[in-house]
Amino acid sequence: MALTIERFYELLPSIYRIRDVEQGEPLKALIAVIAEQAGFMEADIARLYDNWFIETCDEWVIPYIGDLLGVRGLHSVGIEAAFSQRARVANILRYRRRKGTATVLEQLAFDTTGWRARALEFFELLGTTQYYNHIRLHNQRTPDLRRTNELELLDTPFDTIAHTVDVRRIAIGRGRHNIPNIGLFLWRLQSYPVTRGTARAVASPPDSRYTFNPLGYDESLFNEPQTETEITHLAEEVNVPGLLRRRPLYDELEARRQALVDGRTPDYLYFDNRMDAQSQPVLEIFINGSLVAVPPDEILICDLQDWHIPADEKTYELLQADGTIVMVDRAITVAVDPVLGRLTFPATVAVTNVQVSYAYGFSGDVGGGPYNRRESVAEALSRKVTWQVGVSKEVVAVPGQVFATLAEAVSEWKLQPAGTVGVITILDSHTYEEDLTGNNQIQIPEGSQLLVVAADWPEVDVPGGLPGEKHRVPGQVEPDERRPHVRGDVCVTGTAALTSLTAGELVLDGLLVEGKLSVLAGNLGDLRMAHSTLVPDQGGLGVDTQNEQLKINLFRSICGPIKLGSAVSKLYLEDSIVDWAGGTAIKAKGTAMELQRCTVLGSVEALSIEAGNCIFTDKVVVERRQVGCVRFSFVPFESETPRRFRCQPDLEITTQISEAEEQGPLSQMARNTIRKRILGWLVPAFTSTQYGHHAYAQLRQTCPLSIRTGAEDGSEMGAFSFLKQPQRAENLRTSLDEYLRFGLEAGIIYPT
Repeated sequence: MALTIERFYELLPSIYRIRDVEQGEPLKALIAVIAEQAGFMEADIARLYDNWFIETCDEWVIPYIGDLLGVRGLHSVGIEAAFSQRARVANILRYRRRKGTATVLEQLAFDTTGWRARALEFFELLGTTQYYNHIRLHNQRTPDLRRTNELELLDTPFDTIAHTVDVRRIAIGRGRHNIPNIGLFLWRLQSYPVTRGTARAVASPPDSRYTFNPLGYDESLFNEPQTETEITHLAEEVNVPGLLRRRPLYDELEARRQALVDGRTPDYLYFDNRMDAQSQPVLEIFINGSLVAVPPDEILICDLQDWHIPADEKTYELLQADGTIVMVDRAITVAVDPVLGRLTFPATVAVTNVQVSYAYGFSGDVGGGPYNRRESVAEALSRKVTWQVGVSKEVVAVPGQVFATLAEAVSEWKLQPAGTVGVITILDSHTYEEDLTGNNQIQIPEGSQLLVVAADWPEVDVPGGLPGEKHRVPGQVEPDERRPHVRGDVCVTGTAALTSLTAGELVLDGLLVEGKLSVLAGNLGDLRMAHSTLVPDQGGLGVDTQNEQLKINLFRSICGPIKLGSAVSKLYLEDSIVDWAGGTAIKAKGTAMELQRCTVLGSVEALSIEAGNCIFTDKVVVERRQVGCVRFSFVPFESETPRRFRCQPDLEITTQISEAEEQGPLSQMARNTIRKRILGWLVPAFTSTQYGHHAYAQLRQTCPLSIRTGAEDGSEMGAFSFLKQPQRAENLRTSLDEYLRFGLEAGIIYPT
């Protein structure tokens, strides 16, 4: 029942409604106020009913329902972690019915941390002398050297080879193969699928060599996990976001080709391209603009470290009914290396352009990526959109609405009057090789706002129109499953008068820019870059003279060096990575700067600084040290900053000197010795600092604990603090005792 104004008004006697109309409907206005409050009450009652059930309750109710069920170790990881404990509470009864089994430990790990998991009972892999009346055929002391796939999985979560005993404790991360040991493998990296992205030609002019990565980097391809439908199922390689291996892909495609030659139905695992398939193939290749991908049986998996060019056909044996063998040729269209992210074509295949669908790995939703960005786009579209166009190489161009290039869309934007709120929507994941500079530069008039966003602009039915008649509505965008690549420099200028207090705003959301973003002389009010990447070794962000009112905001972004030639109003970075290792990552001597949960690879120069939960890998020099504060961050000891609160390595040095002084006074030499020793080991350790690597800017497990858990809320310092990884792992450790068999011990292991 909807408590609307019409429903309330109709409850009045007709005579009152007639007189109310005669007097200008003052009674109806009063009823409208009452109906509004009644609607709020009705919605609140409905929400309270929904909160009775774990499937529909609000996030804050989950711990209370869990408490009713006696769930232990249910600690909140914060709303920013984009992770909920809902699944764990919902499955608690299923856990308890299967307590002590490997499958429930695996499901518990997944529901508690949000990471794909694999439970491995290490006692099953112990090489033992077997009792003749109880032979375990799967447990062979000596591995079969002919089974190369099993050998490749040695010491991985999917290991099947017997090992000698390891008596060290798995709970502290030392040992593995022992009778009481259970290993819980957790994949921390996520898999991000790219649909029909542009492959990068290695040579110019293009030859037969391409990379999946649009930047031309070697990039390991990842598996897009297939869903496990039963709690009793132990995860396999296809169920986790792991790096793809050559061997299983090669074996599947070879078996597929042989099955087609033999007239049998192929088995599907990684390359299920049937219309009714529950999952997409792990990779697809489209040639010369074709809408149909190259058939899997025409793909050859191989090692392309030397850019091997494949032959255009492979020969298979077909056994005839009379017992004779006939040699059958199967065409090969493309060779793929999933480990290096490379592909090549035979000389007989004419290729002009290549699109690829695949998945890459990364720690979280930072930088330009095809993940859901609805919240950041909704924040940018707080004003009513009055103008919108699309850019696509797939959608048919529509004059004045959909363009083939960004330059055409920018030219159309320049025709709009001041005060326009506009959106340029990039509708696909293709590469756009164009410089938005010179005559094509972006101009932001006074009071205007322009959003350049990677998103779909769906066609909807025309209200009251003919059946099937559709149109696109300005402001309706779906920022998901798109990651366009802009290969070129971008320049923007604000055209408002220098004295104007309503200068315009530019917002970039979801873009991968291989070039430099420059703010030219003028008066630009705001520059916001959210969920975008300015490739570190290809450019960065620079600001020309003037623009004193400019506020720069980077959110969940990756950026090359930031160089502010003149003072701007504010530089604010949140959950972002700034990369110019070995040089000056941020040079803003005349600008007040604020950073929250950021990783800065390089030195920093600023007028003043306010920072929290950050990692600075090189010296930080601030001119005004009497204002501002640096909190819960790693700052190199020799940095010149305002006061530091619980920062490393200062905190560790102070703590150890204080503990030593409890035994007696220390000389200056002893203090220096303690300081030097701490500075030698308490430094950030990253899995990789090379942009393009799947573990870029991820803290190693060998990184000091005071950095991995040194943020204000106990999470790690740096750009991935929002993932709350220490809290998620601790939730799992707290929960394990309830579900482990007596005498067993579990350890957490991270394959990625």
